[in-house]
Order: sequence, then structure tokens, then C-alpha cells
Amino acid sequence: MTTVTKPRPAVASPTRTTSARTGGPGRTGKNRGFGVDRRPGWFSYTLIAVFFIAGAYPLYWTFIMGSSDKSALTDPWPPLLPGGQFWKNVAVVFDTVPFWQALANSIIVSTVVAASVVFFSTLAGYAFAKLRFRGREGLMVFVIATLAVPTQLGIIPLFMLMKQLGWTGTLGAIIIPSLVTAFGVFFMRQYLVDVIPDELIEAARVDGASMISTFWHVGVPAARPAMAILALFTFMTAWTDYLWPLLVSPQNPTLQVALSQLQSAKYVDYAVVLAGAVLATLPLLVVFILAGKQLVSGIMAGAVKG
Repeated sequence: MTTVTKPRPAVASPTRTTSARTGGPGRTGKNRGFGVDRRPGWFSYTLIAVFFIAGAYPLYWTFIMGSSDKSALTDPWPPLLPGGQFWKNVAVVFDTVPFWQALANSIIVSTVVAASVVFFSTLAGYAFAKLRFRGREGLMVFVIATLAVPTQLGIIPLFMLMKQLGWTGTLGAIIIPSLVTAFGVFFMRQYLVDVIPDELIEAARVDGASMISTFWHVGVPAARPAMAILALFTFMTAWTDYLWPLLVSPQNPTLQVALSQLQSAKYVDYAVVLAGAVLATLPLLVVFILAGKQLVSGIMAGAVKG
């Protein structure tokens, strides 16, 4: 009796099947399309370079004109390299306006406003995001609605209030109206609503932590990236503010108000004006360089949140 052995069906190799699905041996699904392992090509670097040049050119042109004499502004082709008049123009700025006093005032105002906005906005944002209380949604809608009101509408009543209090001509009149902003509260609320799990807060409360202790040990560490971003942009906004300091404290000016005096004469030397603009921009560049790591980490933390 002869036994017939049936041929066993061929089984596809797992390695070969995987290679066929991924487009060939040695390839993975992450390398196709827009996966996480895809490296930027020449187009990405070219686009970044174009945006960098377009953003940096106005500052570079300001420095070029600020280091030249007034005749360079009337040339049909502006110079591409810095001139030798920068320190001379800077000396004129120092002699014309109270630069160092204005610089100190701007540092005080911007630092206090940034610290206050971050502190109060983090407190309010944490409360709106993680605490349950009556009227929470209505109050949040009211805060968001204030963003639609132009700042210029409140300047006259606010100026009258500062005058009645006798604060005009002081730095307090500049600082106090900006101690907290609706944008800061909304920004921190949107960040904290998902970044802190409710279970973590409940665990802290079960362990006996008070509300303030929970905020300090749970909320603040999680909010640090967003706090860094908010502090940076608030500092920049307070540093470049011109209209309100001009109205309420022209006798004790900030840097932007002081530099505007360079254009108050009948004859305006724009090379000197641009040299002053360079001096006013340098502190912001220093702040951006020092806080760049926190800024990038904050943006990335917000991008991967959830």
C-alpha cells in the first residue's frame, strides 16, 4: 500500500511580506510619507532661510542706516555694509534724551508687568480650568468678551481715574492698569485644561494637600512652559508700548516715549532716530536669546499636549 503525501501549502515569509508592504527590504512604515523619521530636505531649509532673511532684514537695515550719516537715506541704492557713524549717532541720542533713566523705567515697567500678568493669569487660568464653582462658564465668557473691546475706548476714563488718584507722572500709573490681562487668563486656562489630569489633583487632595499647595506643587510645575511664553510676550508688549505711557507719564518717560523726542524738532536726523531704535531693540534681543530655550520647550510642550 502506497502512502501519498500531499504537498504542504507554501507559507509566505513574514520578512518578505513586511518588505512588500513597506516598499522593499530595509524600509519601515515610518520612513514613508510624512512620518516622524522623515528628515527635512532642501526645500524646508530654503523656506526657513527665506523667512529668516525677511524677518531679520528690517533690523539689519535699521542698523545700517543708524551707523551711516543722513545722506545715506537719500541714496538711490542704500549701503549694504555698516558705516562708521554709529557711535557718533549714539552719542547724539544720549545728549538729546534722558536715555538711561528711560531705559531703567522701561526695565522696571516691563519686568513688573510681565511678572504680575504671569502670576495672576496662572492663578485665574488654573481656577477656570480645574476648579468647579458656580458661574465659572459665565465668568470665562465675560473674560473672553473683554478681548473684543478696543483698548483705545478705555484710555480717557482710565486717564481721568489716574489723574483723580494723583498717579499721573509716575510709573505706577503705567503698571497698575496692566497687572493682569484677559488674554493671559484665557491663554493659561486653555493650556492647563488638558495638561493637568484631574486624577492628579484628586490624588493631591486625598493626600491632604490644600488648594494653594496643590496649585503650587501640581499646577505651577505643569504650567512653566506656558508661563515662560506668556512672560516673554508680555515683556515685549510692555517694552514696546507707546500710547499709554505717553499720555499718563510724559515727565517720567519710558524708553519708547523718550526716543520719540528725537523726532519732535523741526529738523529730524533720521540716522540718529534709527540709532536710537537699534538701542531700544537690543534689550529685547538679549531677552529672546536668554529665554529662547524656555520658549522652544513651551511651544513643543503645547504642540504635543494631549
